Amino acid sequence: MVEKDDEMCVTYVTHFLANITRAVEMMFLGRVSSTLKPLQRSRFFSSNSGYDFSKAIQELNKVSSREAKMVDISPKEITKRVAVASCKVILGRKVFDLVSANQMEKGDVLGVAKIAGICGAKQTSNLIPLCHNINLTHVALNLTLNPRDLCVEIESEAASNGKTGVEMEALIAVTIASLTVYDMCKAASKDILITDVQLESKSGGKSGDWLRKK
Repeated sequence: MVEKDDEMCVTYVTHFLANITRAVEMMFLGRVSSTLKPLQRSRFFSSNSGYDFSKAIQELNKVSSREAKMVDISPKEITKRVAVASCKVILGRKVFDLVSANQMEKGDVLGVAKIAGICGAKQTSNLIPLCHNINLTHVALNLTLNPRDLCVEIESEAASNGKTGVEMEALIAVTIASLTVYDMCKAASKDILITDVQLESKSGGKSGDWLRKK
């Protein structure tokens, strides 16, 4: 029974991430296409000898400098990289009580959200177009019910030995986890609020350590 539940959970997370990936790709392609200006064929192949081709080349270079591109990280040094991120999912009294009692129709909200966050962190480069595909050495998520604010507090930690930071992996982890909480609970309420998605700290790399001021 446990193995079957695990298989269903992995299948659910896989479909969830696939839908998000398709949505991000469509948004990215739409934004890129909206910024490109069509080249006027008649201007380049005109018999008008007075046309300034040097200006045309300059304009093309300007377009090239503005286009999206992945940063080359090959010159960077390999260092230990760690990032911590957090967010809150405000549930309201009704949903909070259901989650606390593990009475949601879809099952264990916090357990599924934790697995979804870990899976999401490993898919960061597929979700964020210009992120590097890096080898994570560690991803951890903590989901805590806060009875005072009637919310779920989510914190993630991502780590890697590499040439670029893991801030996005940590942020994706809490974001996917929070969206999973919403999905698991939306049948009971549409008034759930995801808030305060933020980086808490990072270490490693050329820029060194950083800690959010409280």
